[in-house]
Amino acid sequence: MGLALPAAAQQPSPAAEPVILALGDSLTAGYQLPSQDGFTAQLERALRARGRAVRVHNAGVSGDTSSGGRQRLQWVLNGLKQKPALAIVELGANDMLRGIDPSVTRANLDAILAEFRKRGIPVVLAGMFSSPTLGVDYVDRFNRLYPDLAKKHGATLYPFFLKGVAFNPPLLLPDGLHPNARGVDVIVRNMLPTIEGALTKANAPAVRRG
Repeated sequence: MGLALPAAAQQPSPAAEPVILALGDSLTAGYQLPSQDGFTAQLERALRARGRAVRVHNAGVSGDTSSGGRQRLQWVLNGLKQKPALAIVELGANDMLRGIDPSVTRANLDAILAEFRKRGIPVVLAGMFSSPTLGVDYVDRFNRLYPDLAKKHGATLYPFFLKGVAFNPPLLLPDGLHPNARGVDVIVRNMLPTIEGALTKANAPAVRRG
């Protein structure tokens, strides 16, 4: 986001620009990456390059589970100076890695999406897939919760946040789990059509004129 500051005098005041709220875990927060290389910063730059004067608010917390996201949601929303034009919800990966019962993850994401829906904030729900090592029953229950909840709450589903990046070493940090800067770039480019479509559907006044 720091790269956008020199042009601030030529852009509308930040308070007038639509805000995208990104609620998530380390994948949203930009784990072990310089701030300019994280998901929210790269997404904001990509959207601005495509003519959309938006701000992307980073509400990612490394290590967060769906329970943590649910607990801090009200605090995050109340701390914003304006109602988000769109929310991106990226939670559940840590639930899966810890073997948390998918029914718990489902209940938490259900509550999060319900709160956004109550406030009239459209959502892009970023899905995850379970590791097959957790067994057929766990995999089935976990993988189904994202499309089920997106349908229930009228959210836009992006089926797999790490599409094109997972299990691709050149795009990952040495831990083999988190994307490096190149990996984040792939994620952003893959998600752009979905996010722009959701903004257009929400009638977000995000296109710069002139």
